[in-house]
Amino acid sequence: MLDKLHLVKQRFDEVADLIIQPDIISDQKRYIQYSKEYKDLGIVVEKANEYETLLANIKEANAIIAEGGDDEMVEMAKMEIETAALRVDELNEEIKFLLIPKDPEDAKNVMMEIRAGTGGDEASIFAGDLYRMYTKFCADKGWKTEIVDISEGTSGGFKEVIFSVSGDDVYGNMKFESGVHRVQRVPQTETQGRVHTSAATVMVLPEAEEFDVQINMSDVRKDFFCSSGPGGQSVNTTYSAVRLTHLPTGLVAQCQDQKSQHKNFEKALTVLRSRLYEMELNKKLEEDSLKRKTMVSSGDRSAKIRTYNYPQGRVTEHRIGLTMYDLSSIMNGDIQKIIDELKMAENSEKLKSLGEDVF
Repeated sequence: MLDKLHLVKQRFDEVADLIIQPDIISDQKRYIQYSKEYKDLGIVVEKANEYETLLANIKEANAIIAEGGDDEMVEMAKMEIETAALRVDELNEEIKFLLIPKDPEDAKNVMMEIRAGTGGDEASIFAGDLYRMYTKFCADKGWKTEIVDISEGTSGGFKEVIFSVSGDDVYGNMKFESGVHRVQRVPQTETQGRVHTSAATVMVLPEAEEFDVQINMSDVRKDFFCSSGPGGQSVNTTYSAVRLTHLPTGLVAQCQDQKSQHKNFEKALTVLRSRLYEMELNKKLEEDSLKRKTMVSSGDRSAKIRTYNYPQGRVTEHRIGLTMYDLSSIMNGDIQKIIDELKMAENSEKLKSLGEDVF
């Protein structure tokens, strides 16, 4: 472990020197990469310093015990060893998880897409509930959300809603939400009080920067049309909405949330870029055997990942067999505890795959 930590400290010093070099500062992509690495390594170095200090304290306490002498000093030394040893064991586990190779996508912002699935109007209402859950969670994290496109349901909620989320390590947290979310409750439209099961699909795409995906605009067909929905007279009378079709892949992205055609174009292009990036990322993950063994990887959109049962106030996370009777808080955005459990499960799987000998 100590040899590994010495290498981390050495790399930390190297990166600290790199991020102040003029040629790095002038290269946005490299500067962002090194700044992120510096921040991540700093967390490990802080733990490493505490770890080494504790080992030094244990060594010193053992020397006092070996020398004998004053009984009170020897007793204090034994207590020091007992306390320090417990913390060393804790740090040992913490550092192992910190040394697991990070997914480079985790630091990215995301595009989230929520679509109503089976269940008609109730599915649209549930999609709206999920949207509110995520926006509340993002607000609590200090992340910024911005709507890209909305298709409203006939009885409330959304047939589809696309929105961006920007902040620190957004994809690293939100990637676990990809998949089919199922709700069991008595719908507003049900007259006989029967519990129905409906579903909505959530997609979380890492937002691609221009240097991640190069799009040849000659391969993109642009369509302009009148926006629909709320927003005043100008929304329905000007061709401000934008639809982009990437001809080689057939991928489509559109935006009609802004009054400006230019702003809608930029947002739609960001969505298209993210979808193309996700397509390439999934190919890469398929080729990576370690990633295939992890729990989330590309986020299978057809997999039922979570059930929200209203009659019992229960939420079940199917991937790790976690059941929580705290539905109200969760629907109000308190999903961090679920994400933390998923992260822990995935890191444990990665740790097994890497093997103890790595450390």
